Amino acid sequence: MNRLLNNRYRFYILTGAGLLLWMMFFDANDLRSQFRNWWKAKELEAEKAYFEDRIQAVKAERKEVLGSQQLRVKYAREKYLMKKRNEDVYVLVDENGEPIEK
Repeated sequence: MNRLLNNRYRFYILTGAGLLLWMMFFDANDLRSQFRNWWKAKELEAEKAYFEDRIQAVKAERKEVLGSQQLRVKYAREKYLMKKRNEDVYVLVDENGEPIEK
């Protein structure tokens, strides 16, 4: 009787171990896939935080620019180097070719 119980328990232990191994390595949702998905989620959360900060900066910039006509003209002249018809614009650059004032 005791031998029969040991065989039955051995069957459940081996079946459980086989199922566990199958789920860890061979299933569509194995450990490698779960880790890859977790890593991708972390990267996307970092991107989300970056873009949320960028949205806040753009909203603040927009609020500043839409204040008055003079601010719009100033913003366009500084940011996009726009000029009036009768004037020249000189952009000072450093050794790397980047504008000195941004």
